Amino acid sequence: MEQRDRTIIDPHRIISSRRRLIETLSCRDRPQMEAEGGCGVTGFACSIPVAGKHIYEPSCQMHNRGNGMGGGIAALGFDPGLLGIDKEHLREDYILQIALLDPQAIRDIEERFIHPYLEVYQSGKVPTLEDYREVEGLRIRPPDVYRYIVRVRQDVLCAFSARQKLGDLPSRAVEDEFIYQNSFQINKTYYEAVGDKKAFVLSHGRNLFIFKIVGYAEQVVQYYRLEDFCAHVWIAHQRYPTRGRVWHPGGAHPFIGLNEALVHNGDFANYSSVAEYLKQRNIYPLFVTDTEVSALLFDLYSRTYRYPLEYIIEAFAPTTERDFDQLPEHTQRIYRQIQATHMHGSPDGPWFFIVGRNDTQHDQLQLIGITDTSMLRPQVFAIQEGPVQVGLICSEKQAIDATLRSLAEEDPRIGTVADRYWNARGGSYTDGGAFIFSLKANGHNKGDLTLNCTDKFGHPIQIPHDQEPMIPERPHEIWPSEEGMIDKEMLHFFQEGTPEALFESAKERLRAEGYDAFLRYVKGILDLSIRGDAQFETAWQALTLLIDRRYDTFQKRRRSVLEIVNRALEEIFLGLPLIGSTHKGRYRRIDWVTRTNLEPPMSGESYLVIDGSRFRPEGRDTDSRLLRDAYILGWKRFIVFGLRGQRFHGCGLGPSTNGVRIDVYGSSGDYLGSGIDGLEIHVHGNGQDQLGQIMKSGRLVIFGDVGQTFLYGAKGGEIYVMGNAAGRPLINAVGKPRVMINGTCLDFLAESFMAGDPLNGGGFVVLNGMTFDDHGNFIAQEIPYPGSNLFSLASGGAIYVRDPHQTIDTEQLNGGEIVPISQKDWGLILPYLKENERLFGISIEHGLLNVGSEILPPDRVYRKVQPLRVEIKDGLDE
Repeated sequence: MEQRDRTIIDPHRIISSRRRLIETLSCRDRPQMEAEGGCGVTGFACSIPVAGKHIYEPSCQMHNRGNGMGGGIAALGFDPGLLGIDKEHLREDYILQIALLDPQAIRDIEERFIHPYLEVYQSGKVPTLEDYREVEGLRIRPPDVYRYIVRVRQDVLCAFSARQKLGDLPSRAVEDEFIYQNSFQINKTYYEAVGDKKAFVLSHGRNLFIFKIVGYAEQVVQYYRLEDFCAHVWIAHQRYPTRGRVWHPGGAHPFIGLNEALVHNGDFANYSSVAEYLKQRNIYPLFVTDTEVSALLFDLYSRTYRYPLEYIIEAFAPTTERDFDQLPEHTQRIYRQIQATHMHGSPDGPWFFIVGRNDTQHDQLQLIGITDTSMLRPQVFAIQEGPVQVGLICSEKQAIDATLRSLAEEDPRIGTVADRYWNARGGSYTDGGAFIFSLKANGHNKGDLTLNCTDKFGHPIQIPHDQEPMIPERPHEIWPSEEGMIDKEMLHFFQEGTPEALFESAKERLRAEGYDAFLRYVKGILDLSIRGDAQFETAWQALTLLIDRRYDTFQKRRRSVLEIVNRALEEIFLGLPLIGSTHKGRYRRIDWVTRTNLEPPMSGESYLVIDGSRFRPEGRDTDSRLLRDAYILGWKRFIVFGLRGQRFHGCGLGPSTNGVRIDVYGSSGDYLGSGIDGLEIHVHGNGQDQLGQIMKSGRLVIFGDVGQTFLYGAKGGEIYVMGNAAGRPLINAVGKPRVMINGTCLDFLAESFMAGDPLNGGGFVVLNGMTFDDHGNFIAQEIPYPGSNLFSLASGGAIYVRDPHQTIDTEQLNGGEIVPISQKDWGLILPYLKENERLFGISIEHGLLNVGSEILPPDRVYRKVQPLRVEIKDGLDE
């Protein structure tokens, strides 16, 4: 738990000092202008300062989550030389940035609010492009921004402290409050929501600044020429605000408290209540957006009440019900007090926050992600350890991958795959639904910091240090200069067409020290893959197994092994002949440039290989539409690779698509497999959100985790997930879906499930609650299901839970009951467990039925959750 500053500060002194700020403000109600969520938020923290062009890439990836009416970025932790100041001024001074909607207002602002009160160490207009129209698609000129490096004049500070009766507060706390109140006065005078709009304060913190425009986040980077400006922490937001003046730069995210910048995906149902809660503490929102009040709340809790971060998160996302009961008693006592005091100020979701914070009290920079207790907005966390450490938080996994690709193109010490990806369960007793990446000086390399990741409770997120990542000499330089290793054994595997044996042989090369033996072996596979279709298929399937399966990588980091294999697969796919080629064979490749050359399969052609790297995420010109058009022309087997978040794969092909198979590689996007009826999709990696929605029939195999609302409203099909599912899988599913999830689900699994009797053709879910350790061993998770809502309000179907220690209890159910499984139940799920073993290599006997090194019978390992049986009597009770 974070250590609290021992200095005692009466928060009511600060709150009282703000009363005069709001005396002349209008108290009329503000109309709600917009109530729509769906924003794209992204952020990353890096142990070295990195350029703004790396927040540009994930912002572009989530361009489709915006609408061009609001975009912004924030940066923290600068190289002082880039600002033209020394390290001391960077650490101690405030960076005040003012956006001008009326350029003539700057002189009046300086005369009234800057020069009389502030010592200005440096000032000037922030450089921009000469013509905003140089930025493609930017329709409204962004505001001019003036930057001031300032401290409060000592005489002004003394007078302010005496006038507001703040003399017993530390001098820095008084100075922080003066800066805060002075910025409020500027905004009240030049922006206030029902007044004229001439200027507003973008940011006023230490070692932090914000830019925002009417446009997209990536356009902010371009217009303000931030591509090469370096910082340790970057966050960005796409889309307009959900309230206030939606088409106005003042209403775009991020918003500030003092030393924090906050972006938000979602919409508060209780905005008025939260605003009223703030007004009771003399804090008056001027921009009238739910994101603004979120930032004001964060500042209130952290700077005025001086809560440790754990308590701030609890005030935002209160722990309730079963999760609360699982907390230690002393934590419950504290949380009861927090909730009693602040519950009426807690945002009512859906929402997800990313906060960039300069925690000046503890001399650290932080990137914080906080999830609402209903988990109605998507979020993914990731971390990469190595010589350069990176922590990432995004709305979508594909944006994380885009960030890592961008960083890796510049610095070979950074890989293109994270060591770990995960989702948070809001308000949970396990991790609190929040994760914090903290950067502190390490005392060694000048300018470099050390990154640590913890959950809400301070539990560390660790990556094994006994495994080393691969670090090429230069970006993208993977293959050794020596020839690939091709021995008699490898030739035999290719001649016999046995990719499974080739896969096993490749694994053995990982035992050797260093990466050379494995690299040369994979390079040998590449060299043989070009000798014909049969050789290509052996190489393709063996390399795919190296991605799909979990195994011991010994002293090597798994993410580096995946980078090598991903690169090899991309190379063999790119080596296939383009569509229309006279080359004979089963495979034809098509990409963005050749998409107009699409034609029916010629004699002998059976696979269409789609390079999705340059296609848009959604819209008319997408690879998913190209795939649909190809199906109409007669293609039935597809390989899609190079994906960067493109959506809707497998959608729109229509009914009765049995015999169609799609293999997907790269960062696939949302809605994959939604509405499919008969076809088969294999996702070779993690899936994202909304997969398999209203799926009617067919097969979906995910060799990783899946995101939010998986199989919403699904009606049928066989679905296999190697890892975990995030929140709300199988809500409102009906009919007869048969689902195997080898990991766990965060919460709300199969809520309102309506899938009949599984023993008479209905649907069911098998939840194994297992995971893989860092050496590929299949092990049980601490609890098979952590959530408070399991099978809630379900009227049909069943969930078969691997729960040998009977940790699932009736408090997690709402309308369900737990019963032992019968021989008939085991006979029902056994064929699916066998197929699960074939797909993922997960042994039934030595993995699933193995409990504490003892093989137990199925009825001692699995339990059945089914709808509560209610007997209905004829007639009326007396």
